[in-house]
Amino acid sequence: MAFRVKKPIVMVGMMGAGKSAVGRTLAQTIGVPFIDSDDEIERAAAMTIAEVFARDGEAFFRARESEVLRRLLAEGPRVIATGGGAFLSEQNRAAIAAAGVSVWLKADLDLLWERVRHKPTRPLLQTPDPKGTLARLYAAREASYARADLVVEADPGYTLPEMTRQVIRALETRPDVIEENA
Repeated sequence: MAFRVKKPIVMVGMMGAGKSAVGRTLAQTIGVPFIDSDDEIERAAAMTIAEVFARDGEAFFRARESEVLRRLLAEGPRVIATGGGAFLSEQNRAAIAAAGVSVWLKADLDLLWERVRHKPTRPLLQTPDPKGTLARLYAAREASYARADLVVEADPGYTLPEMTRQVIRALETRPDVIEENA
């Protein structure tokens, strides 16, 4: 299958939802570049996200995240994986809506926990009760994620290609974003 992608596709959702893995596979499948906004922030800052959080705080990080996101959106059709907190900002949601389409990879708490519990690179989970913190973050963020243009349920039984196909099916409901070439 060949696709014509007309605008940026922005993967949103909680840490561990699969935004980077699915986004990378999606980009390869539809023939556009893949960019992880966290990687771009780390490159610009010459430090890890955890180090930015520790040195400059979350507010500083969120401001840089918004700047990077606006730049990536302006670069045309591509798949962008965002950090879990990026879509919480009204400013970021508006920028994404104006330039592209948002896709929420909706995963339940058990699946998210299974995927992130052994990763020390999640600064927001460096607490005495990381699973409780994850549950509170999920509860606080769910309403923002629900504002995404498209919602794709992450099933723990899906392989990466199957999850990617689910995203493509959702995107195909948006002819302003993607169309299949004959």
